[in-house]
Amino acid sequence: MTDGPRDATFDRARYRRILRFASWQLAIAWWFEILLPQIGLAGLAARSRDRRMRRFAVRFRALAVELGGLMIKLGQFLSSRLDVLPPELTKELEDLQDEVPAVPFDRIRALAEAELGLPLSQVFAAIDEVPVAAASLGQAYRARLSPDDAREAGFADVVVKVQRPGIAGIVAVDLAALRRVGRWMARVRLVSDRTDMPTLVEEFAAVSLEEIDYLHEASNAERFAADFRDDARVRAPRIAWERTSRQVLTLEDVTAIKITDHDALRAAGIDPAQVATVFADVMFDQLFLHGFFHADPHPGNLFVTPGPRDAKGRAASFALTFVDFGMMGEVPDRLSGALRALIIAAASRDGHAMVAAMHDAGVLLPSADSVELEKVMEQVFARFGGMGFAQLREVDPREFRDFALEFSDLMLTLPFQLPENFLLIIRAVSLTSGVCSALNPAYNVWDSVEPYAGQLIRDQGRDIVGDVAREVGDVARIAYRLPKRVDAALSRIEDGSLAVTMPKLEKTLDRAERSIRRLISALVFAALLIAGARLHADNAGMGTFLMIGSAVPLLHTVFAGRRGR
Repeated sequence: MTDGPRDATFDRARYRRILRFASWQLAIAWWFEILLPQIGLAGLAARSRDRRMRRFAVRFRALAVELGGLMIKLGQFLSSRLDVLPPELTKELEDLQDEVPAVPFDRIRALAEAELGLPLSQVFAAIDEVPVAAASLGQAYRARLSPDDAREAGFADVVVKVQRPGIAGIVAVDLAALRRVGRWMARVRLVSDRTDMPTLVEEFAAVSLEEIDYLHEASNAERFAADFRDDARVRAPRIAWERTSRQVLTLEDVTAIKITDHDALRAAGIDPAQVATVFADVMFDQLFLHGFFHADPHPGNLFVTPGPRDAKGRAASFALTFVDFGMMGEVPDRLSGALRALIIAAASRDGHAMVAAMHDAGVLLPSADSVELEKVMEQVFARFGGMGFAQLREVDPREFRDFALEFSDLMLTLPFQLPENFLLIIRAVSLTSGVCSALNPAYNVWDSVEPYAGQLIRDQGRDIVGDVAREVGDVARIAYRLPKRVDAALSRIEDGSLAVTMPKLEKTLDRAERSIRRLISALVFAALLIAGARLHADNAGMGTFLMIGSAVPLLHTVFAGRRGR
């Protein structure tokens, strides 16, 4: 990675290097994906697509390793998109995390001492000058707090994260280049009809700028820990605030067994398959319950901490320990309900509900062809629904290719957009699936989705029952007061205090009163029937009672109408 002096010439050179790479790749894509199909050579473009993807991945990886900065982050994101990108591309990029050369410690020391205002020898009792991690934006070192700081913090062993010197300037140049590329792509109709690239770049920019503010990361870590304060499944490091600044972060050393170290897990008596299940549940809790989630849960940021051991030396329990809270996402209230509907629709293999939830989430624009998309989703669920990654690998690749070709026109023209933070949600889900599959090759995401969706349905059912109960109470109060109000109106008519010029008003009011009573009965019938149906799964007796009881207002609705004729 280049860490030379930050001058204007270097900035322009880096900026132009990124733009040259992007413009050449866009030109290749335009030639093969737009021009050749228009002149009847779509088959040629399709036959060369895999080879072009591999070539692009190799070239981008070389560029990212050379330049570092946000190019590494972009490569990491692309490597996690197994859901939409071909394996030829993701395979080439998946190990970018470990390829960033370390900055010499002398330069790290100078930056840290300038930030903390003291020599490191006074801040720490000891510090290891060999980094335990060299990431694209910063480096991490093990250290021990001074005795006074250790007493105040409540822990002594720490990890000290220090930003790479000059990284703020590198990020500024990279974002300027990416914004320009985003504007270029916005002019390509094939892209602009499907998504708003400048908006996506701005979201990536916001996340990146937060990631180089270690005070923000420290606050994220404390908020995450508070969300799981009473959950023994999850741990997070504590922060040494006195030794933390925007460019230096000092936090508790919580290093334990790496989540993908199968041998170490088994030696501790921990089943990797069980870790996969717990990890998926914890990530679902972050997304659907807390609305605040770790958006970078790759294996380097996850440890398994064994609990107390039993008589045979096996861990009776374990905790998932998360680190690196620079990239966190939030689920806005308006998006939370739509995400719950998405997971329920996926668990129930309901294409219509899936498309409706996608509309509610803002992923699909109103102009999307919902009918055709529903057909696609129904066929996807019918053929591949319920399959785990191991089963999907056994499917003939030609079947995937034929399926993709059959619906390619619809998917390529589908007008979609990614709402705020949706990019991070996709990243978190993609990485979660990858980690779970690494822990358990036979892992089936449906085994986690379906019980979780069932719990969401039960919780939703309880909420609906409460809403129904409140609505029934409101209707009952209206029904109780209505005759008195009608009588009062008739009394005023009789004593002459209400001027009446319309004939047959009494008959009209009587008919209106009966109609309102029938309407109220119909509402009560529907409320009792819906509540009973939703409760039946959890409490069959109460659910059946409510459904039977709904017959009473139904009979009133029917026969009251007949009496009025």
